[in-house]
Amino acid sequence: MSLPHAILTALLEKPSSGLELTRRFDRSIGFFWPATHQQIYRELGRLEASGHIRALQPDGPVRGQKKEYEVLPEGRAELARWTAEGAAPRAVREPLLLRLRAAAVVGTDGLAAELERHLSLHRAQLADYREIEQRDFPAERADAGYRLQHAVLRAGIGLETFWTQWLAETLEALEMLPPLPSSGPVDPS
Repeated sequence: MSLPHAILTALLEKPSSGLELTRRFDRSIGFFWPATHQQIYRELGRLEASGHIRALQPDGPVRGQKKEYEVLPEGRAELARWTAEGAAPRAVREPLLLRLRAAAVVGTDGLAAELERHLSLHRAQLADYREIEQRDFPAERADAGYRLQHAVLRAGIGLETFWTQWLAETLEALEMLPPLPSSGPVDPS
């Protein structure tokens, strides 16, 4: 149920077309709640049909113009209800962690290269987040909305910092391991 809420949030920040939303997702919201172009357009249709948003009337000729959407009072109320609702933390489903666990049983062939690849990707994402922080979050801004948006970015920075540190440590540990047997279970306890 979170994609509609992500779209409502983005539209309350700024009425936008589907294409503009897709671009904004690619630059911000999509870092923590990714969505494809098709998913966004499909959800815009559902939100419009449910009375949460509406297409703005264009100023000029309709043909060839992008359809821009705005949030209606029902959509704002739904977003406020959802924001106040409690939710349990989600379980981590990270394939890399499962691969590491499997490597303890079947051997570590190819694992170092995969860990290096992930480390490179997380370092690049961390650099992107830090660049966004430098560009978009100057120290002199202090309004509440700004602080909450910055908190989301800081969470991303913290997660990427964790992953880069953990991956570097795991690669170091992998280099120091004796070869693991290629068959036979390893006691997980």
